[in-house]
Amino acid sequence: MTTVPRARLRRPASGGDPRRVLLLHGLGGTAAVWERMAPLADERLELWDAELPWRGMAGTDQSLLTDPGQVLAGLADASYDGVVAHSFAAGILLEEYASGRIPPRPTVLLSPFHKSTPGEFDWSSITYYLNGFHQVFEEALEVGDTGRYAARHRTWLARQLRDLVGPYGWMRFFECYLRSPFVDLDAVRAPVLVVSGEKDTAAFPRDGRALAAGLPDARFELLAGCGHFPMQEQSAQVARLLSDFLLPASEGHRASRTSTVHTSLEMS
Repeated sequence: MTTVPRARLRRPASGGDPRRVLLLHGLGGTAAVWERMAPLADERLELWDAELPWRGMAGTDQSLLTDPGQVLAGLADASYDGVVAHSFAAGILLEEYASGRIPPRPTVLLSPFHKSTPGEFDWSSITYYLNGFHQVFEEALEVGDTGRYAARHRTWLARQLRDLVGPYGWMRFFECYLRSPFVDLDAVRAPVLVVSGEKDTAAFPRDGRALAAGLPDARFELLAGCGHFPMQEQSAQVARLLSDFLLPASEGHRASRTSTVHTSLEMS
């Protein structure tokens, strides 16, 4: 049975009528990746997060053996006015939007993995992401609070994280990446902001640019000098981007959602 975690309030909003935003971390990460960015976001945003089953140090959760999308489908209910998803979670969320299991709403995708055509994958794609998988964790440890550790210690920790995620976790990530050319992006009828780091060697900037070009209502932001973890590396810039994007975008989404509820009450 797939485990659906409970969302928790990371930071309340100031004032009335808050805009509720759900933050989703990537594979092998934790909700701690939002610690630098969250306090800098606009005070009108009410920020929620969750420790997802694919969090760091969790090992292989049952959800990674079956359907990671079911985790997000059970978590991202209609009460959220916006969603921010990083890396692996961004790809899973897009699939859920396209399938209709989660209704699309204003969304910020940070460092997403995406290919427009199957032909963009070859055998070297597998070896690159398989043999270098630990390097993503090394980067996370370097830009996080563990950056004070010696490089050799971070390398050791990165390999421990890689081993905890394990082959099943890696397969869920790469399967999602391989499916990306087949996701029905036209079905994602909500505004989307795609953010990539110029120096990201995991989810390349060209992935983010191609994804934004394929979505019906999206724009692309490239962060100069940034790697795979923009919410940690350029916290203030990311906080500004998502605040500027989600606040005006969420107004229309909230109005639409309120109208739908009102209509259903009238019909009953």
